[in-house]
Amino acid sequence: MKDTVIISLKTSAVKAQELAEHMDADFVVYSPEVFGRAFEEYKQIIAVMSTGIAVRSAAPYIHDKWTDPCLVVVSPDFRYAIPVLGGHHGGNDTAKRLEQIGLHPVITTATETRNLPSVESTAEERGLEIINKDSTRAVNAGILDGNVAIHLIEPPAIAIAPPGVSVLIKKGEYIVGIGCRRGTGKEEILHALASAFSKAGIAKEDVLAYATTEIKKDETSLIQAVRELNGNLIFVDNAFIKAEHPPSASRALDKLGLPGVAEPAALALSKRKEVIMKKQKYGGVTVAVIR
Repeated sequence: MKDTVIISLKTSAVKAQELAEHMDADFVVYSPEVFGRAFEEYKQIIAVMSTGIAVRSAAPYIHDKWTDPCLVVVSPDFRYAIPVLGGHHGGNDTAKRLEQIGLHPVITTATETRNLPSVESTAEERGLEIINKDSTRAVNAGILDGNVAIHLIEPPAIAIAPPGVSVLIKKGEYIVGIGCRRGTGKEEILHALASAFSKAGIAKEDVLAYATTEIKKDETSLIQAVRELNGNLIFVDNAFIKAEHPPSASRALDKLGLPGVAEPAALALSKRKEVIMKKQKYGGVTVAVIR
C-alpha cells in the first residue's frame, strides 16, 4: 500500500489514474465510505472533485492536524491544487509537487503566503519532531510578526522552555512516562526501562521523549539514566498533567495532587493518546508507554 491515495469522481477517473501513476499513489473511485478508509490507511489524500464534496466527505473523520492525513483537493478541470487539511504537514509540499505537471498550487497557510517558515516546516526540514505541539499557534504567529529566533542547544544540556516556545527534538513514535521514588538509583531506573521496552515491544530508538513531572527536575539519577539512553527527558508542567485522564488509578493524587505521573505525563506529550502499555511498577520505578 502507498502513502498517498487519489480519490476521484467517475467523471475524472481516467486523468486521476494518470495522476496516481505520476504521484506513485493508489487510486480509488469516490464512494460515501471511501474517506473513512483513507483517513485510517493513508498519510496523504488527493481528492479530484469540488472542495465542497471533499470537505463534507472528510468532516466526520477529522480528529486533529497531528494525526490526520493531509488532504489536497484537485479541481475537476485539473487546474488547481488546494491543500485543505494539513498544509504544514505535507499538504503544501504535495500541492507544489503537482505544480510540476501544470497545476496551480493554492496555498493559504499564513506563513507560506508570506514566504516565511513555520514551526512545522522547520521541524520537517531538519528531520525533527515538535514535542509541545500546542506551542505552534503562538510561535507561528510570532514568525508572522518577525520576532522569533531559533536556538540550537548543544548537548549535554538542560533546557527549560515556557509554553510559548516550540521544542524540536529527534523523531520517534512513543512517549515513555516515568515516575520514581525519591532517591532511586540510575541502574534501577535503567533496568525498569529495559523491562518496559521488552514488555511493550519497542526499542529505545523508537522513543520520541521520556516524560515525568516537573517535581522530578532535581532527580539526578533520572536525568543520568535518560542521558545514558541518549534520550530527551521532558519535565511536564503539572497543569498539563492534571488535564489528563489516565486509565489507571494512582496514589499520586493523594501525595502530589496529580492524577498520576507516568501515564498522564506521557499522555500530555503524545500525538495519538494511544496507550501501548499501562503503567507498570518495577521496584521503585513506574513506567508507561503512550503512542
